[in-house]
Amino acid sequence: MDALSEVLGAIRLTGAVFLDMEMGSQWSYLTAPARKIADVLMPEADHVIPYHLVTEGQCYARLLDEAGPVELRAGDLILFPAGDRHVLATASEAALRLKPVDITGGSLERFLKRGGIAALKKGRAGETTRIVCGFLACDKRLAEPILLSLPRLLKISMRDDGTAAWVRSSIRRSVAESMSSRPGSAVVLARLSELLFVEAVRHYMETLPPGGSGWLAGLRDRYVGRALALLHEQPAHPWTVDQLAGKVGLSRSALGERFSALIGAPPMRYLTRWRTSLAATQLREGNASIIQIAAEVGYESEAAFNRAFKREFGLPPATWRKRVAHSG
Repeated sequence: MDALSEVLGAIRLTGAVFLDMEMGSQWSYLTAPARKIADVLMPEADHVIPYHLVTEGQCYARLLDEAGPVELRAGDLILFPAGDRHVLATASEAALRLKPVDITGGSLERFLKRGGIAALKKGRAGETTRIVCGFLACDKRLAEPILLSLPRLLKISMRDDGTAAWVRSSIRRSVAESMSSRPGSAVVLARLSELLFVEAVRHYMETLPPGGSGWLAGLRDRYVGRALALLHEQPAHPWTVDQLAGKVGLSRSALGERFSALIGAPPMRYLTRWRTSLAATQLREGNASIIQIAAEVGYESEAAFNRAFKREFGLPPATWRKRVAHSG
């Protein structure tokens, strides 16, 4: 399996749709903090990525600390991988001058407490714009390689005739089914939301210009991509740089330099971070002993695991587990 699939499989990606907007006239909204939405709909979520899929009409989106808006048309998907609050507004100069309505407090609770998908309708004059709003939850540390490679605002076209267009049309249909209370529609929408994210990451990776750096750029490199695939396929294997270099067809020094330039860390440092991230998930969610977890992620002794884990998290694994359990 390739490294992207391995990471996507490990981050426990979960999607949800909570709002169906149908807007006319002039409007501008400051979206609710993603964490507040998740606290009601998915309180166990570690990290939240808001997204909006425009299914009809057009609108603008912008980050709070950036003046320049991004234009969105029907079929466009926009995600905020870092979870930033943002403004959605009518695609007009007048709307850009409006003070955005802040969706917080009682207005947010009114949407989230209804259960299922809430509907937000405003105005009948002008062109109608319809937007499906949702979010994706994931394990932030395990998703770090992907999240750090993505921009804070990621716009992707879902208008082509391939998988992206199928996902877009399926979401629109499933939202309609959910609004009519058809059984199972929430589960379908969750899976489709997850596919949206996967398609967005794949599309972004395919359009990266040559010469860039970052984890997704590393996946596209002939040698580094193969090294990442091996490390993620077998994280518990007793890898050495020499062995990894032999597998990908480079010298030890050449792989080290190439890997560090693209990923930002040497191969063994990267592997340690991934192993301890996997271990942290097991410590938080399971009851296995420290020595069992150490062996599963590739450490021959509990002492070696304790040292590696403490370097990454600042605490020994047993202490970290108790603190996480205490904090809920």
